[in-house]
Amino acid sequence: MKKQIYTHNLINKAINTIFWLCMIVALWFVAQVFLFASFKIPSDSMEPGLITGDNILVWKPTIGPRVFNLFASMRNEQTEIYRIPGFKRIKRNDILVFNFPHPNSWDRIEMHILKYYIKRCVGLPGDTLSIRNGFFHVEGLQTPLGNIEAQREIAATEKFPNGILQSFPFDSIIGWNIKDFGPLYIPGKGDSILLDRTNFRLYKKLIEWEQKGCLQYKDSTVFLNEKPIYGYRFRKNYYFMAGDKGMNSQDSRYWGLLPEEYIVGKAWIIWKSVDPYTNQFRWERFLKVIH
Repeated sequence: MKKQIYTHNLINKAINTIFWLCMIVALWFVAQVFLFASFKIPSDSMEPGLITGDNILVWKPTIGPRVFNLFASMRNEQTEIYRIPGFKRIKRNDILVFNFPHPNSWDRIEMHILKYYIKRCVGLPGDTLSIRNGFFHVEGLQTPLGNIEAQREIAATEKFPNGILQSFPFDSIIGWNIKDFGPLYIPGKGDSILLDRTNFRLYKKLIEWEQKGCLQYKDSTVFLNEKPIYGYRFRKNYYFMAGDKGMNSQDSRYWGLLPEEYIVGKAWIIWKSVDPYTNQFRWERFLKVIH
């Protein structure tokens, strides 16, 4: 009898333990989806504010968490992404974590669930953005954008390594580079454009991503899935992202505009920082708010 009671209690404890472990895992998963996520800074492209070895937290309710088919994304399948409304909108100069939109090729937009970038937002939907002698400008706005010291460095540099001056859309006729870029209109949901050769080159990837089709330019006419079109109304919002270390940052100057759906959230705090060369904690950076 005592043996039966002991066995019963042992089984009961095991079931309770498994139940609470499952609950903890489920709560952690829910928190990761709806509340926060942690990311490690792998490079120096956001110096001096963020340095290699910083571990940051993104607080998702700020701009709203995303909901999508996680398992389809893990299989590298493209899936619809929905965002729950947050309590703040994305602003210029916000530092954002996002899924890199070109994990396989700069010729098309795709999402890879495990490939993340962190950059500063310098252009919002509806902005007309230019780079003049290395400095970011938004039409009608006087507020400084991005890291001004890094832009001064680009402005003062006359000789670059081969190819660094070339930029999106890598078109010899348009001829933009990282010192002389734009003007580029950043489309928002509902915005319309006429489709000439220049707009075909600037917005081809966005239109193909939205339409899941093929856009071509032939005989001075744009064709979508072999049918001629002369204008386009965008279905999504887009953003222009830039690294704070402008001389060493793979950002929108090179690969173009970022779809809103790919934004994970706004960087919040550095919760831990470890020197990658010495493995020593950098205590002075712990719990530092990110600006």
